[in-house]
Amino acid sequence: MIPRLQEKYNREILPALAEELGRKNRLSLPRLQKIVINMGVGSAIQEKKHLEQAVDSLTQISGQKPIITLARKSVAGFRLREGMPIGCKVTLRRQRMFEFIDRLVSIALPRVRDFRGVNPKAFDGRGNYSLGLSEQLVFPELNPDKFLRVQGMDISFVTSAHNDDEGRLLLRKLGIPFRASDAAV
Repeated sequence: MIPRLQEKYNREILPALAEELGRKNRLSLPRLQKIVINMGVGSAIQEKKHLEQAVDSLTQISGQKPIITLARKSVAGFRLREGMPIGCKVTLRRQRMFEFIDRLVSIALPRVRDFRGVNPKAFDGRGNYSLGLSEQLVFPELNPDKFLRVQGMDISFVTSAHNDDEGRLLLRKLGIPFRASDAAV
């Protein structure tokens, strides 16, 4: 079964992008390649249970099992040794990626307190976009009674766009609600 956002992407968004960018070749248009969701769990150094809860919540949010990320360097000030588990991440592609964007835009982001849109300047110069959520409980699939500890996450949208303007155009067409520019406020 094809997700509804993927159908909309193929039927409406790709032709609109081709028209706006003035390109006829469908393969030259910017497209979303993957979404990476990352949870850094610094408290996992003392409490192993915190990392297990983060893995469980990320599994429920993404629909696939995350990998555990390990520390690359030892930092004495944080009591961190190289190779210690300190987070988890998951990479979404194809159908799961489109389903996640649909849930993020239509359900999770509107549940964020005082939400006025995401920052339109958080691009990396190559069309990729990153945003952070301070609380994982904005996703309705998580039971608030089970996940008592507030855990944030970073979400990175990796696109094939050549610059930030093309990436912004693609994400806006996919429904990401960018905040109005600061000049208009």
